[in-house]
Amino acid sequence: MKFAVLVFPGSNCDIDCFKAVEQTIGQEVDYVWHTATDLSAYDCILVPGGFSYGDYLRCGAIARFANVMNEVKKAAEAGKYILGICNGFQILTEANLLPGALIRNTGLKFRCHQSPLEVVNNNNPFTRDYEQGEIINIPIAHGEGNYFCDDATLAELNANNQIIFRYAGDTNPNGSIDNIAGVSNKAGNVVGMMPHPERAVSDILGSADGKRMFTSILNAWREQHGTAING
Repeated sequence: MKFAVLVFPGSNCDIDCFKAVEQTIGQEVDYVWHTATDLSAYDCILVPGGFSYGDYLRCGAIARFANVMNEVKKAAEAGKYILGICNGFQILTEANLLPGALIRNTGLKFRCHQSPLEVVNNNNPFTRDYEQGEIINIPIAHGEGNYFCDDATLAELNANNQIIFRYAGDTNPNGSIDNIAGVSNKAGNVVGMMPHPERAVSDILGSADGKRMFTSILNAWREQHGTAING
């Protein structure tokens, strides 16, 4: 399986994503610059966190027009796996690959700490190695992570099982509607989340709970392609 880690001017979690793939599942992974015009060689595309183009207009609003995003849309339509993390989630919503929007945190403060998440949907390529309803510990680091959508969109998300993660209990750190921490598209192959699983792949980092996101996608891809897990 081959992964692409997109890199925009201002990305700062691209190395974390690259290392997470290397260290958790040992698959081939490349950095791909925002000017790229072909992603056909990749099975999974990671859109990392950071401050693409300095967030000078609005988080993700400039990156969404980068050349590579045309290829991300094609990959999404082809059913390839796409994961947007933090700023990557913001970019995917700006590109209309995911519903809703990310706005300023309640309290207008940057939040950076471990956060308990509930696995709401484990019937997804990125969460199949978790238990339904499991509470996992994944760090956050954002100032505009407040997920917002209108009532009709929220009803649709619930009806289609597109809510992947919620902040557990009363721990909502940013004011997100319905405690939402991550969502998918209707097909389930595009996922966006504000917490950083790539920063939680080893106990030495404070949590290894993010590791199973990477094993999940590898196992899903192998199943899809009829490859043995140890193949």
